[in-house]
Amino acid sequence: MGKTIHEPTNYRWTICAMLFFATTVNYLDRQVLSLTFDEFIRPEFHWDEDDYGTITGLFSLVYAIAMLFAGRFIDWMGTKKGYLWSIGIWSLGACMHAFCGIITERYAGVGSKVELYQATGNLAVVIATVSTYAFIAARTVLAIGEAGNFPAAIKVTAEYFPKKDRAYATGIFNAGASIGALIAPLSIPPLAKCLGWEWAFVIIGVLGFVWMAFWVFMYRKPDEHPKVNKAELDLILSDRDLDNAEAKETATEHKRQLSFLDCFKYKQTWSFAFGKFMTDGVWWFFLFWTPSYLNTQFGIKTSEGLGMALIFTLYLITMLSIYGGKLPTIIIDKTGKNPYAARMQAMLIFAFIPLIVLLAQPLGTVSPWLPIILIGLGGAAHQSWSANIFSTIGDMFPKSAIATVTGIGGMAGGIGSLFLQKSAGKLFVYAGETHMTFLGFEGKPAGYFVIFCVCAVAYLIGWTVMKTLVPKYKPIVV
Repeated sequence: MGKTIHEPTNYRWTICAMLFFATTVNYLDRQVLSLTFDEFIRPEFHWDEDDYGTITGLFSLVYAIAMLFAGRFIDWMGTKKGYLWSIGIWSLGACMHAFCGIITERYAGVGSKVELYQATGNLAVVIATVSTYAFIAARTVLAIGEAGNFPAAIKVTAEYFPKKDRAYATGIFNAGASIGALIAPLSIPPLAKCLGWEWAFVIIGVLGFVWMAFWVFMYRKPDEHPKVNKAELDLILSDRDLDNAEAKETATEHKRQLSFLDCFKYKQTWSFAFGKFMTDGVWWFFLFWTPSYLNTQFGIKTSEGLGMALIFTLYLITMLSIYGGKLPTIIIDKTGKNPYAARMQAMLIFAFIPLIVLLAQPLGTVSPWLPIILIGLGGAAHQSWSANIFSTIGDMFPKSAIATVTGIGGMAGGIGSLFLQKSAGKLFVYAGETHMTFLGFEGKPAGYFVIFCVCAVAYLIGWTVMKTLVPKYKPIVV
């Protein structure tokens, strides 16, 4: 039986499902390179870890900078068109990766993949250089488009859900990132092995265009949509009086809004930015380099069953972070501390967990499963840390400054990630060429051990500086 006139329809959950699938595709597109680099792309283009570090580092930086402008772009274009532009750009960027080989062949004057593989001397250097720039271009387009996903999804959620349901809806679509991460190792390496790495980029990239076709026909604002009845619309708009009051409050705040430069006058801004600078790169390192680490350290390829199982397990463990946001609430309920103090206490706990990554290399001599489990726990700790460090902005800053400070922190995180990815790539090349030794490991495994040590202590350093800059709860009054 259909819904009665007095019973609300549930079309808002259909829209939520669309946001979930968009976020899933977003994460799949992001992971294709890391899961094809070491086994498929690297030997064809004669890359070393330094080339890969440059590409991944610049992606992180462009993504962070684009986040500064993505929200304003979505507001300007409107939800429907803004989301279409965002996913269209990143899907185009994903597919562009597949043409990097053709571009390199034409520029280098070779006629086939076989000649790319067999190239030596100066020709190999030209191939590596040209292909790196081609991938940077594709990666830049991907990063610019992907930066719009979360601002657009948050805006759609605000349009289609009353405030009491928005956190739940956000949790559902945000789970697409975790699902995408779980699907990626099970789908991308087999596609690359069976059809070629180019088709892995194209097939995953085309999923975004398919989503766009559905979005064109399925999305309208709730008050204009024929599948949203009056009862559901009343439910969606049930707290519009609160929204109107908040809009008036926001308008008042904008009259005394902090400028971009004004934000840098406060220690709270520097505290948040430094925390992001120290830790964002760790998360990207785990995601971008773990497949290469497995091949370098253990000779395990991501297209093999064991490789797929290991990467799948890593991402499965990181999903433990869904509980990370609850710890401050528990601390507040038990101790009565203010939100900032409770959040910093929770973040200190999460900052200690990555120390277990120090054991990844030593325990890797026993089994490859042990470092994967430890890296997965470190990744879960990062996501828990990340959820809480973003919340410290709301603890300290007026609403009118939150987006600006978030952008500043995102940019700092991108710069930190660029440094870490590029440094890691250069270190791995150096370690391999010089047979560097570190705590009983030699060559590239020694290089990975060094970076694991950096990742392990990054959170405690970040927390210590944050606590030094802002030792107590001190909201900014404009």
